[in-house]
Amino acid sequence: MADRDRNKKVLLDLAKQPNNNRCADCGAPEPDWASYKLGIFVCLNCSGTHRNLPAISRIKSIRLDYWDDDVVEFMKANGNAAAGTIYERAVPAFYYRPQEHDCVVLREQWIRAKYERREFTEENSHLQQAYCSGFYEGTLWKKGKDSKQFLKRKFILSERDFTLKYFSREDESKGPKAVIAIKDLNAVFQPEKIGHLHGLQITYLQEEHTRNMFVYHDSGQEIVSWFNAIRAVRFSYLKTAFPTATDDELIPRITRSYLKEGYMEKTGPMQREPFKKRWFILNSNDRKLLYFKTPLDAVELGSVFIGTESHGYSVRESQPQRTRGNKWKCGVTVETPDRRFVFMCEQELDQREWVESFRLVMSQPMTPQHYNTEANMKRRK
Repeated sequence: MADRDRNKKVLLDLAKQPNNNRCADCGAPEPDWASYKLGIFVCLNCSGTHRNLPAISRIKSIRLDYWDDDVVEFMKANGNAAAGTIYERAVPAFYYRPQEHDCVVLREQWIRAKYERREFTEENSHLQQAYCSGFYEGTLWKKGKDSKQFLKRKFILSERDFTLKYFSREDESKGPKAVIAIKDLNAVFQPEKIGHLHGLQITYLQEEHTRNMFVYHDSGQEIVSWFNAIRAVRFSYLKTAFPTATDDELIPRITRSYLKEGYMEKTGPMQREPFKKRWFILNSNDRKLLYFKTPLDAVELGSVFIGTESHGYSVRESQPQRTRGNKWKCGVTVETPDRRFVFMCEQELDQREWVESFRLVMSQPMTPQHYNTEANMKRRK
């Protein structure tokens, strides 16, 4: 009969070892669960997907469940690093590896790709062809620019001319509705904002203004394939644009999550205009604060460049006086060389998070591209 206490101690010690001390699938610290068929340690969130793959993975708690001696020996003989050499042997450099706080569809499809489809083992690398080929086409549900309705639209992604095109109808002879340059494109999953588990937000520049496009697909595998196909073409573009940069330098620039999003109230340049509620997005990569009327607006209302403290930019918590129309009381004042911006947050927590986010951007050095962005935005005003 197995010694329950001894086996529990062995498993807890194994889970503290390097590589095992983080979830094998999303990197979350201190995993409390393990797949005793794969020999890996995983977090609670990832364990849910593993439970849906009973033919491939079987899950137990390393703290609460009973473990037989032979299963404990199997865990000792394997572990996260050993499994990684098998199931992650041929992961493309551009392929997105989900992190702890990423959305469900990204983590689920990563797990299924690794263990169910075995896409990243050498014998099944042909399964990557769909999103590695530099060409991807299919239909996605796309939100209308001026309506809440989602309609099926055909999309074509091409590495040959570094574009993403979409068509209003299936008949391509009438030409694309839009041709989007990969150069300025970003894709990020936004399931809560879009209201669909597979919701993807595609952001790009059109005539130097930011545009949003909101899409989804009913299949989790298909929308993640689209996401990684976009990343593949973006990666190819970046290697062309920055030929001396290393892969490690380029990969963080392929697609980027936004540093901070949410509602604030905004007043005009004289601080005497009534406050209006707006949806703000802080993009740390481009050093832009964008604002929209609602979270699902297609076109920005305006933008603010966020430079460095040494160039005259600063931020502070504030309680502005003589304000009109504001319902919220937690102020944030952003100083730029040309103007003072005053925003209002609903809660003190929002206020602190926005100030911290602004300070983080202001503390980062500017690149030549940032100076060009700043100059272009000044010329537009």
